[in-house]
Amino acid sequence: MGTPTYQPRVNVSGSGWRNPPTGGPADGARRPSHQPRPDEDQSGPTGPKPRPGYGLRGPRRNPHVLTAESLAALTLPVGDDGVIIGIDPQNQPAVLSLVRPAPMEIVLVGSMWMAQVLALRTVATGARVAVETARPPAWGQMAQAAGGGQQCVSVFDVRQIAPQGPSVSSPVLVVRDMGARPPRNQLAPSPWQTVLTVLPFLGPRSPQMLGRADLVGLQRLSPEEAEVVTRIMRLPENVGAVLPTLSDNAMLWCRRDGDHQFVMTQPTEAETNLLGGPRRMD
Repeated sequence: MGTPTYQPRVNVSGSGWRNPPTGGPADGARRPSHQPRPDEDQSGPTGPKPRPGYGLRGPRRNPHVLTAESLAALTLPVGDDGVIIGIDPQNQPAVLSLVRPAPMEIVLVGSMWMAQVLALRTVATGARVAVETARPPAWGQMAQAAGGGQQCVSVFDVRQIAPQGPSVSSPVLVVRDMGARPPRNQLAPSPWQTVLTVLPFLGPRSPQMLGRADLVGLQRLSPEEAEVVTRIMRLPENVGAVLPTLSDNAMLWCRRDGDHQFVMTQPTEAETNLLGGPRRMD
């Protein structure tokens, strides 16, 4: 049996060219496959003709064009980044940036419950939490439950905390829970590291701590404490008068420039199962 022979067919699809059918035009009259035949409907937007070998012709429709006056109507709803700490008086999410490129100091005058809620939600954003506390057993259960089995929360005794090595890819929230008279912080200020000091109530050194803090969170205070905080944080008198009446899950976040925001913290079901309900004192 003889060896069969095959007539080669040229089909270079990448270049957009193809061989004409038998009896078609000569080689010199070949046309690109992506150009329409004379009898095809060529209605559509006019413009430069595609060059052979540069792909198929694009969609035959008018481009989407906006006038310069219409650009102002375009909006992209992007909120702040950080930890959702509750809702504001307008029932909108209240977001707090707990870790930033620069060192940050926060003072929380309130309960360990509120501090643990903030720690859990900070872990959920991908940051690490290091707790320096005089009551390690009270933080142990939360530390074990956080991170889904990974070591995201570390608990240290007083003056036993080591440098945490924060970075942009591994930010750190340091929680200092050592009563109304905490010792001086042994960790040096560092980018991507925030120090959150928890005070159950105002002590002798509290005015100095409030005065140098970048942000202050306040749960319910006594009338005397409210007067001190109102003066140090330069709050309006009507705002300071509300502090003794706050509910257990309400807070006032403020800065020294008088900027302030009331927030209602609503715990999730998982947070309630782990930490219990909101409370002002532990």
